Amino acid sequence: MTFRPTQRGALAAAIATALSAPAFAQESTQDSNQDSTQAVPVTASPVLDRISIVGGSAAIRDVAGSAHVLDHETLETIPGNDPMKVLRQVPGVYVTEEEGHGLFPNISIRGANQDRNSRITVMEDGVMIAPAPYAAPAAYYFPNIARMDSVEVRKGSSSIEYGPYTIGGALNMTSTPIPGEAQGRVRVSAGERDAKRLHAWYGDSEETFGYLLETYQDTTDGFRDLDTPQRGTDQPGYEIQNYLGKFRLNTPASAERYQELELKLARDDKTIDETYLGLTREDYEATPYRRYAGSAIDEMNTEHTQYQLRHFIEVNPDLDVTTTLYRNEFHRNWYKLASVDGNGISGILADPDAYAGEMSWITGANSDDLRGTIKANNREYVSQGIESRANWHVTTGDIDHHLKFGLRYHEDEIDRFQWQDEYDMVDGSLVLTDRGALGDAGNRVTEAKTIAAFVQDRMDFGRLAVTPGLRYESIAIDRTRYADADRTTISRDDESADYNVLIPGLGATFDVNENWQLLGGVYKGFAPTGVGEADEEEAINWEAGVRYQNGAFQSELIGFLNDYENLVGQCTASTGGGCDIGDTFDGGEVQVRGLEALALYDLAAGRDWAVNVPLRVAYTWTDTEFQNSFDSDYGAWGDVNQGDELPNTPEHQLSVSAGVVGERFGVHATANYVGETRAVAGSGSIPADEKVDARTIFDLSANYRLTKHAKLFAEVENLTDETYVAAIRPAGFRVGKPRTVMVGAQFDF
Repeated sequence: MTFRPTQRGALAAAIATALSAPAFAQESTQDSNQDSTQAVPVTASPVLDRISIVGGSAAIRDVAGSAHVLDHETLETIPGNDPMKVLRQVPGVYVTEEEGHGLFPNISIRGANQDRNSRITVMEDGVMIAPAPYAAPAAYYFPNIARMDSVEVRKGSSSIEYGPYTIGGALNMTSTPIPGEAQGRVRVSAGERDAKRLHAWYGDSEETFGYLLETYQDTTDGFRDLDTPQRGTDQPGYEIQNYLGKFRLNTPASAERYQELELKLARDDKTIDETYLGLTREDYEATPYRRYAGSAIDEMNTEHTQYQLRHFIEVNPDLDVTTTLYRNEFHRNWYKLASVDGNGISGILADPDAYAGEMSWITGANSDDLRGTIKANNREYVSQGIESRANWHVTTGDIDHHLKFGLRYHEDEIDRFQWQDEYDMVDGSLVLTDRGALGDAGNRVTEAKTIAAFVQDRMDFGRLAVTPGLRYESIAIDRTRYADADRTTISRDDESADYNVLIPGLGATFDVNENWQLLGGVYKGFAPTGVGEADEEEAINWEAGVRYQNGAFQSELIGFLNDYENLVGQCTASTGGGCDIGDTFDGGEVQVRGLEALALYDLAAGRDWAVNVPLRVAYTWTDTEFQNSFDSDYGAWGDVNQGDELPNTPEHQLSVSAGVVGERFGVHATANYVGETRAVAGSGSIPADEKVDARTIFDLSANYRLTKHAKLFAEVENLTDETYVAAIRPAGFRVGKPRTVMVGAQFDF
């Protein structure tokens, strides 16, 4: 279906300073087959470090906190295009599925609210990528993980540099860099359910100029079976088209002050035949891959356009400044079943016996006296600003200072212009009976204007390094509701919120010897909650642990405590329940504590083997507890008693991966275990209608290099064909992806 017109938010400008200093990278597995063509040779551009929030593995001991990097070679060993499979490799990160494909990941770090990634700072190439990170952070957009060159996660220590969501941490994805010489790649694959993927890029660099052109295409028929197909297929799937260009001008390396100017342009279009409508427990147990007739025409269309202009200057060997001007435009319309006879689909599927007539309509039975309402959740977003970061190294006496400064001016906006249509169910097919008026199901604009600044200093005292820092956020949010489609009449314009907050933090590391390191830190966690009744979300976050590295063996063990002064829930369509979209709810004091463990080792290290055998284990234990009792209309909480656990936070998570890598081949297997999870806050045994069962999913990937420039590969997701619940909320049980096989070829030139 096509978008209906909506008003475009007004263009604004923005400014800031800060720089991405060396942070810390950690996880790099062996290359799939030890061939130099696998890696992308890039210029020795310092800008690549400045768009990173972590850095290389050599910097691990410089970071006073938990941080991780999954590099290009590691990403290639993870089958599919699902960001959740990638992020489960990182301890302390939780993901809740929705539709099984991984198109709509819900990501949490250290127990922060998972709903649509609304409590973490998500970035691409160091720039906030959420459609409206201040005005409406809970939006359905996530970059295509399959085109990324690396994925980085920083936790407590990220709170100073990367706001505004400092409760859990920051996630950054770096895109394909401009190669250092004429080079390209074409990676094609095909598989079950008419799945096809293409990832291709080509680029080159001269002394003062470089460029990259890239495309990613992905389509599949999906894996759930419609009762009554209405669009020519009984297995609704998706189609993704992505295009990207990077263009760089730079001074010669011999210039007195090296400078770069890089322009990045990207476009991403998606058509996703998805729905919120799941199954009743009885129907799920009988036919888990069924999809009801009432969702036959549910579909989301999205358009995302990205502009970035980045300037880097090395003022002198000890000082450099990176400034980025950015703008993201995002338009989405999710046309999906919302209610039957005025009753929401969440309530109908939660109690199908009480809504027998409505349930009958959903499953395709004729009904003269009932109608279904399909809502066009049509929204337009703009996010733009300018940010400048500076990195300065200076020595005072015997102390080395690694200073970072940052300043950002940012504006964003969400424009809701929504309508809803009425349908009859006739012989299992939906028939339009009444076209709704534009704006009658949502007609409002929310705007945010912000200034953020930070300063941080890592002071090295020999074996001890101390890193104090301070972040400042000034946020003004305004919401205007309109009474008519022409927006000539304002029905309500007095909704606003202002935040002015200081976010301090302190971290430290101590090198016991060349192998062992102690680390610890305490940071203020903060998250703005928009326009609503709830107070801002605040916490004091603690972490402490130990790192060990000896040759091919790396490990870390880190404990954390997020002590919430006030946990906030925000009502979205995906949370279910009877709340109004946009309402916010205070949860009061909550404690989230846990333990993160990671170990990396190559069994072949130091042995005269013809292969490498990389192993990786990541484990997370989490305990959550509300410190007070209260009644809530927030669907994910319900009525809370002191001692209740948070929803969507499993107590145990474990990821184990192993590989066998030879000169021309590589085989990698991964097992991801997620413990049972409650969909609604509570304690004790989990009610059957609120429990997402524990599961272990096995994935397998293999490749064989034919020549220096060509290799074959195969991927199997869900190797044992485990049938499992991906999600219960917002409306019924939805199954995860079944076993999926893809085969393909990669050509490097």
